[in-house]
Amino acid sequence: MIFPRKTLSILAALTIGAALAAPAFASDTIKIGVAGAHSGDLASYGIPTMKATELVVKDVNAKGGINGKMLEVLAEDDVCKPEVATNTATKLVSENVNVVIGHICSGATKAALPIYRDANILVMSPSATTPDLTQSGDYPNFYRTIAADDAQARTLVDFTTGVLKMTKIAVIHDKGDYGKGLAEYVRTFIEQGGKAKAVLFEGVTPGAVDYSAVVQKIKRSGAEAVIYGGYHPEASKIVGQMRKKRMKTAFLGPDGVKDDTFIKVAGDKAEGVYATGPADVSKNPITQKFHKAFIEAEGTEPGAFFDNALSAAIAMTNAIAKAESTDSAAIAKVLHTETADTPFGAIKFADNGEPIGIGFVIYQVKDGVYQQVQ
Repeated sequence: MIFPRKTLSILAALTIGAALAAPAFASDTIKIGVAGAHSGDLASYGIPTMKATELVVKDVNAKGGINGKMLEVLAEDDVCKPEVATNTATKLVSENVNVVIGHICSGATKAALPIYRDANILVMSPSATTPDLTQSGDYPNFYRTIAADDAQARTLVDFTTGVLKMTKIAVIHDKGDYGKGLAEYVRTFIEQGGKAKAVLFEGVTPGAVDYSAVVQKIKRSGAEAVIYGGYHPEASKIVGQMRKKRMKTAFLGPDGVKDDTFIKVAGDKAEGVYATGPADVSKNPITQKFHKAFIEAEGTEPGAFFDNALSAAIAMTNAIAKAESTDSAAIAKVLHTETADTPFGAIKFADNGEPIGIGFVIYQVKDGVYQQVQ
């Protein structure tokens, strides 16, 4: 039998004795770890993932669980900080989780992955987009249900130069793994495209109150558009200060900006802002089922990455069920070779853990809400 490369990597990580001794289900419950920002500025990304996983687990348990075993969610907060994420991962490993949904931010994910890898635990993130998480080969235990930043950067650059016809672009980032990495791809694609010029490439400090210095640099550069790499707290401040100076420069951000919290904080200054994000899957019956359950339970619409988190939780529990085991190699084989029906359709995973068939589209804030435009 031919195994995918990633499955072979995981098999190689197992000792022969452990592989022979491991039972199909070693405990009374199947433990699903959920790690992400459940407090702080980026909780609007992490909490929807936790809620999505809980809903999927509730649905599976209502149908009798997996081979008679009930599923249990163990949630841990990493505040999207790498130094906290290592402690979060260590705790989940000590609690004997079978798989992990998360982490949310790329930096935190990268910090935690070696701990899970050494414990032979599979991890699936709905939102960590840094390319080297899958492309480096360092994390054979990692999967995601969102496309990588190189695809996201390409979408932003193609839209800015091809649709908006902008030729002078300021590239700003938050100096983090996610934001700076995306910005570097943006700059590269601008240079390769030959249609535009990156007139500014500048990092900002997350959490600062005043971004007037970088706003002034954007203004002096003559940029027609800003492409920002980072999250919504800084983006909302930069956009707000740009608009207060009556700058009409177009502002485009990644999925870290496509969040309702950005609109709430930026207010009317958010109007017209573009951001990339996963495609609108609101008409998918699976999406509708779980969105309804969320609204009934929480009284509000779910937030960013909820559908990606649903897809991760569904794909992972489906793989456990089809493998009839919590053994990582058995689960990995299913993830690579068999599809799971999710909000994004029937998905499976490439050898490196990338989802097959999930990409990015462009949204714009219109009348106070993000609407898909391309």
